[in-house]
Amino acid sequence: MSERWTPDSWRTKPVQQIPVYPDAKALGEVEAQLAAFPPLVFAGEARNLKKVLARVANGEAFLLQGGDCAESFAEHGANNIRDFFRVLLQMAVVLTYAGALPVVKVGRIAGQFAKPRSSPVEKVDGVELPSYRGDIVNDIAFSAQSRTPDPHRQLMAYRQSAATLNLLRAFATGGFANLGSVHQWMLGFLKDSQQSRRYKELADRISDALNFMRACGLNLESHPELRATDIYTSHEALLLGYEEALTRIDSTTGDWYATSGHFIWVGDRTRQLDHGHIEYFRGIKNPIGLKCGPSLKPDELLKLIDVLNPDNEPGRLTLISRFGSDKIGDYLPQLIRAVQREGRVVVWSCDPMHGNTITATSGYKTRPFDRILSEVKSFFSIHAAEGTHAGGVHLEMTGQNVTECIGGARAITDEDLNDRYHTVCDPRLNAEQSIDMAFLIAELLRHDREGKVKPIPAVAGF
Repeated sequence: MSERWTPDSWRTKPVQQIPVYPDAKALGEVEAQLAAFPPLVFAGEARNLKKVLARVANGEAFLLQGGDCAESFAEHGANNIRDFFRVLLQMAVVLTYAGALPVVKVGRIAGQFAKPRSSPVEKVDGVELPSYRGDIVNDIAFSAQSRTPDPHRQLMAYRQSAATLNLLRAFATGGFANLGSVHQWMLGFLKDSQQSRRYKELADRISDALNFMRACGLNLESHPELRATDIYTSHEALLLGYEEALTRIDSTTGDWYATSGHFIWVGDRTRQLDHGHIEYFRGIKNPIGLKCGPSLKPDELLKLIDVLNPDNEPGRLTLISRFGSDKIGDYLPQLIRAVQREGRVVVWSCDPMHGNTITATSGYKTRPFDRILSEVKSFFSIHAAEGTHAGGVHLEMTGQNVTECIGGARAITDEDLNDRYHTVCDPRLNAEQSIDMAFLIAELLRHDREGKVKPIPAVAGF
């Protein structure tokens, strides 16, 4: 690893999951255009996120990170953004009330366009074409023209991200997130659900508390924390050329920041120590994440931490475990022990989605709700056993009424999947399943706060 870092020093390293663009000149022109565009987020916002993530690392807050598996150009619209934000607010309120902890809200939004793939090609009826890599790269339609990587899609992704951020900021600070509106966040299609009734009971208690505070003479309008909220954006930073173009020097500190999103992460497929993604990530000052799958060994993790967070800065690095409900007990404890032994300060978050993907008998790719919940429960239990803080969850979810993950309160079945299976990539929890998950995680947070989480037995050999 060279000492000198520049935004383009990643280009001297091998890289994984980068598409091959047939027109290198057009790609260069697009990246030059992006480099002249305004930043999407600001260094000060990223620093604020790092500060609150430091509280998560210290056990004083909880991270709720969620959103689309891959954002779509076709489904971009104000209603979809609003509905996602409403569900995220509901989940955060449920978790805050139960855990008596601030909840840091980070969306997989305004930049989550690129997807890693297990194979660079896809074959249908004997025809082989490049795999779909997200709308920022190519189109999901199965034709040679649609699947050819097009650099101009990066400009479309930038503009959609800017529009999404504009609306999110308006929702977060313009009155929509006012805690006094807690009843109004419920989505219409959930009104007859079990989770709607549970949420209404919680909202009633919050309203009663606010009314009590008013009756005591407190002017709630003078407390901005009750009238607005902070929401941050995140995505997996796969397209390093796009990231490089949006990497800017902060005028107040002289440090480099990725301005494509507040929080970006390295995927499980691109975390090779001597490759381009790690080289890029080591030089930016944003809070960053690292996906940790079953192939990650403790010694390798410690080397990655040394490179990505050499100053052991609280809030800088979030480790996002993604093992699967049947494997988390075999792998997570040894990683926690290695990190603890070396005194590294990290946020531990659980991605219970990617390790629990199956193919249903109907042929649809899906994720069983029970397996997702099982991995989250194991995550809390393992941290209780190790004496560490279960710091957050990382969910692929939507505010829409889709049928992509089986199970949940309404017990979506294999036969229901073809009803509203809208994802362009991986299956997502729908709005009802997301709120259901929030209530179940809230119970774990409450038990954790009360010291009632049951540690799972130590795994032999670790």
